[in-house]
Amino acid sequence: MKKRILILCTGNSCRSQMAEGFLKSFDPSLEVLSAGTKAASRVHPKAIQVMSKIGIDLSQNYPKTVEQFLSQSFDYVITVCDNAKESCPVFFGNVKHRLHIGFDDPADATGTEEEIIAVFRRVRDEIKRDFYRFYTENILKESL
Repeated sequence: MKKRILILCTGNSCRSQMAEGFLKSFDPSLEVLSAGTKAASRVHPKAIQVMSKIGIDLSQNYPKTVEQFLSQSFDYVITVCDNAKESCPVFFGNVKHRLHIGFDDPADATGTEEEIIAVFRRVRDEIKRDFYRFYTENILKESL
């Protein structure tokens, strides 16, 4: 049975988009969606840039609001920022597992262009590491 996963963040412009991209790259059979509690107007250009460097294309993605998913069922709802965890809405759909895997918000990075990109790369790599761990410890184990 195909697993349905919703990844929540505040703006749905960086972390949740990257996590969605990684999970889909690990296992194309997963149905992975992402949304924000206060959806931004677009996916952050630097998130698109750092993901494209490792072969994951987010250029066609767009931020979605969590309200459109409230009545749906998910195997996992995962928050990736503390703000979304605090304001995570009540899901009316059947949610089997709720998890929090938190990351710094790279959109808050300041400094030179090089320093900001370095923060986006670091957060990208942390998301890859932690979501691969989630994938192997949860999704793969359940399918055995």
